Amino acid sequence: MIKYSIEYAPEAVRDLDKVFSDVFEASKDLEITHKYIDDLLDDVESLVKRPKTGTPLFYDDLFTGYYYIRFKEYLAFYRIDDKKMLVDRILYRKYDYLRLLFKSNES
Repeated sequence: MIKYSIEYAPEAVRDLDKVFSDVFEASKDLEITHKYIDDLLDDVESLVKRPKTGTPLFYDDLFTGYYYIRFKEYLAFYRIDDKKMLVDRILYRKYDYLRLLFKSNES
């Protein structure tokens, strides 16, 4: 079975910083915050053997090229390119994630 590598886009890294801040602000506990981030990353990394088991993202009945997984209140969006999982964004699920996701790829 092929194991895919994972690459995080700069936007995804910034998103993780925001998740960290949000969770720490809500919990006021550094240990809880670190565990939350570790668990989120573990969920993403659990897909390295079968990345297409994430949920495909469709818009107007067309596949966008993205898959996503949900971790509690966040969605991690990724694409598959050759033997890589390219994580582009990690966004709060109530955001207008379609706009944010495709805005980051327009440039």
